[in-house]
Amino acid sequence: MGVPERLPSSLPSSPEGHASPASAGRVVAAPVVASAQFTAGLKRRGFTAKYKPQILSKTDRAVDTGGISAILRREGLYSSARSDWRGQRDAVTDGALQPRQRGPEKVAANPLQAELAKANRQNAALRRRLDQAEAIIAIQEKVWALLDEIKQTSGNSGKS
Repeated sequence: MGVPERLPSSLPSSPEGHASPASAGRVVAAPVVASAQFTAGLKRRGFTAKYKPQILSKTDRAVDTGGISAILRREGLYSSARSDWRGQRDAVTDGALQPRQRGPEKVAANPLQAELAKANRQNAALRRRLDQAEAIIAIQEKVWALLDEIKQTSGNSGKS
């Protein structure tokens, strides 16, 4: 669907309601700069812990009269927010009506993690000791072989 080249002549273009022949073919360009309300960053609406129970008590009192929707419209709220808040209130947890931090939940520390780290450190220390012991044993075997060879050569040279 294309943009019309001319405005319809039936639309009034002057304050008196009469279309002038000169303005009937004129097209007004849109402003280049966007409105300030669209350029400002969007911000999520937050509700205080004091505000939530006030709205819940108002809507609870309005159940019989059917004024819940009027309260929600006046406050600019959706019914889903009300049901979420009622669930939080019914949960009866400490600070349930407090605003929650957005983002991924922090993972609780594993209680066995400290024991695993300690076992890994002990394992590394024992491996170092094992490597040292194997090196010492290898040196002792070489020394024993040299001493045995010296003993055999000194025993052969004394008999001749």
